[in-house]
This record gives sequence, C-alpha cells and structure tokens, in this order.
Amino acid sequence: MASTSRTLLILGASGDLTSRLLLPSLGALLARKADRTVTVRGAGVEDWDESRWRTTVTEAVGADAAGRVTIGDYTAVDVTDPKGLGALIETVGPGTVLYFALPPAITRKAVEALRGVELPDDLVLAMEKPFGDDAASARSLNAALTALVPEDRIFRVDHFLGRSMLLNLLGLRLANRMWDPVWSAEHIESVLIRFDESLALENRAGYYDHAGAMIDMIQSHLLQVLGLMAMEPPATLGERDLRDAKAAALRATHVWADSPATASHRARYTAGAVAGKDIPSYVDEDGVDPERATETLAEVVFEVANERWAGVPFVLRSGKALPAKRSEVVVTFRPVRHLPAGLSPAPRDGGRLTFALGPDRMTLDVHVTSGDEPFDLRDEELVADMGQGQQRSYEEVLDELLDGDVTLSVRADEAEDCWRILQPIRDAWAAGEVPLQEYPAGSAGPAGWPSAAPSPGGADAVTAS
Repeated sequence: MASTSRTLLILGASGDLTSRLLLPSLGALLARKADRTVTVRGAGVEDWDESRWRTTVTEAVGADAAGRVTIGDYTAVDVTDPKGLGALIETVGPGTVLYFALPPAITRKAVEALRGVELPDDLVLAMEKPFGDDAASARSLNAALTALVPEDRIFRVDHFLGRSMLLNLLGLRLANRMWDPVWSAEHIESVLIRFDESLALENRAGYYDHAGAMIDMIQSHLLQVLGLMAMEPPATLGERDLRDAKAAALRATHVWADSPATASHRARYTAGAVAGKDIPSYVDEDGVDPERATETLAEVVFEVANERWAGVPFVLRSGKALPAKRSEVVVTFRPVRHLPAGLSPAPRDGGRLTFALGPDRMTLDVHVTSGDEPFDLRDEELVADMGQGQQRSYEEVLDELLDGDVTLSVRADEAEDCWRILQPIRDAWAAGEVPLQEYPAGSAGPAGWPSAAPSPGGADAVTAS
C-alpha cells in the first residue's frame, strides 16, 4: 500500500493542532524525504477563504518542503453533520488519509456522522489520543470505526511510538546477544519509565484540568513504552507481529499487588520557581477548577504478570513543573549472587541501563575497580550519544501513516487494555483512597515515592508509600 504521493485531508484544519504540530511535522518529513509528495486538504468549522488556508499551510510546512506539498481546497463544514461530511467525502479520491485533528468528543461525533457514507476502498482513518474515556467508551469507538473500515486502515496516533529512543531500544534489545539472556525477572530488578517536564500548565487548562498527568501521559504514551519493553521478541517487525507482542504484554499488566491505594501516588504543584521563572500554584492557573483535584504528577507501579516478568515492578511516572526535563527508561539489574570478600563497598544493584530522550543517549552504569586501593569499587558510565532524534517522533509516525502502514499506531485492543489497566487507580482516587499530595514547582516532587530510588533493592521497597 506504500505510495510516494498521498492526500492528507485534515478535519479540524483551522485548529491549533494542525498549525502547531501536524503541518510542521509534515514539512520536516518532506524536507528529508525527496521521493514523497503530499496534497493537503482541509475542513473545519471556521469560514476560511482560500488565501488564509494557503498561507496557513505554507507557513506551517516551511520553505524546505514547499515544493513537495500541493495545497488543495479548504471546506467550511460542520464535521459532525452527516450531510455536510458526506458531501465532503464524495470529493475524496484514492490514496487519502482522513485525519481527525479534533477534540475527542468531536472526533466521536464525526465518526458517527460517517455511518452510512460510502468510503473509498483504501481510505485510512487517523486520530489523536485519548481513544475513549474508559474501556467501555473505547470499545464503543472502536466498534464504530471498524464498522467503517478494517482495523488495518485505522491509525490511532501515539507519537511516542515513533520516537527514536524506542526504536533504538528495540534494536539494542533484539539485535544484541548480550541482552537476550538477561531480559527477564531473573536478572532485572526494576524498570522505571519516566517523563518529567519542567513546563507548567502553559495555558492548557481546557484539556489538562480534565485529564491530569495519569490520563495525559501514563494511560497512553508510557503504557505503550511498557508494552515495548516487556513484550516477547516478535517474529518480525511487521504490524501484526509487533502489535501482537505488545498487546500480549499489556494484557498481562495490572496494578502492583492489585492495590492502587499503595501502588499509586498523585500530587500537584504549588507556587515555586523553575529555572528562575516564577510559577504560580496549579490551583491559581487560569482555567483551573481547584475542586477537580487534578494531579500534575502521577506515579504508578505495575506488574507484567507472566513467566518473563512476574515480580518485577514497572514504575511509570509523569509530571509537570519539575526541575528539568527527564524522559528516560531505566533498567536496574539485580545484584550479583556473590560478591567476593575484598571488593567493597557492596553495590546496591547489578548495574543500570538507561535510555534517555532529548538528546537521545544510552548509558550503561557499571561497577569497576580503580584508585589507590586496587579492590575498591566505583561506578563508571559507558555512554553512547544518539543525536537529537526525538525531534522526529511525529515525523516517523506520519511517514508510516502516509504509507498506510499501521505498525506504529495503537491497535484497538491495546487502547481498550490501557483503560482497563488504569481503571482500579481511577476508582481508588475517586474514592479518596490515595491522598493528593503537594510539591513546590521546581522541586523533584514529594519525598518517598518509588522513583526517588530507581534501584530500590526489591519489590517491597518499590511499593512503599
């Protein structure tokens, strides 16, 4: 189905997502893909004229890609109206991607509006997270989508799946013999998947105050990372094999000890400073409802309950207004079974493997001897720099999407399972079983959380509150 020339029809083309992220990423992709051309069409509720649409596309894609983008028409239409949307679809030709750059509730209504509309045989449907509000609504959305087109023509966009750090992680794990025998509970003590942001709310209250850190990041992006980390080696990296393996890992995932009250933590920032910039308390940010008790930092411990991983805590954490941006996966190995007398001090772990994003870097922390005393142990870092690949995450996803390849998208069962995994935590939080703690903006968060000790010395230490 791959093609070098495609049409991208964007529903919600007059919105912020299109001009801020989608079109600039498309421009960056085309600037480095000399053999690809794209026709961009738009539709939205705003009554834009042709001049405004052309200016928006031209400025967003940038000069380097201008020669590979054909600017098609813009149609003012209510995409939730079956008659109006149906008339738009009648103009769609072969090789088209229909991209729902819309708020989730509007996307669901637009999908319903397509019911009964005759769609081109090769039309690809693409949409942004979140995919539903819970497991039931995700199932309902998936049923509506698969009533329109087959699952292999539905692209649920999670740009984390295109991040070079994760693609490098797959290469390192699957193509190097040294890691294969140690990638299991027998040798790995814990896994930390962290996405810390130094940014605060940044005028996103309309979305974020309803979602919070857990839904915004852990439910989608970080559970997908967990799936890639924990999956069995697939036969191929084709869409079916890779997504089957990832989905199997997610099906085995549950809250540690099935106890969300002890395995989950939440907090929100108070007034402070990040990099010298004063940050107001979250509850004082414009558009925030303090009664909603939205968390800006969330951390959950999971277990992948299968033969490979049973007993290994997977700590997933994400938050805002933290001291620095830290996007990383930390694999901590178990201590050696026997440390010969004379080597000291005894290390608390068997070494750590860290994949960091921005810039992409792999670090292997090992214990070595050196110094005045020949048997004194110290830590040494072996570092491999992998460049600024994180800037291409959306580009890689768009590249797959325009080829009609859904490998780097979220499959229906994965989307539903991610909601299933988190539901016990949502219930516990709603019942007040997990206190909403506080941390000053610019601090590392409340003390005593699992991520404060990425090498915790065992599962019991990880789950301690």
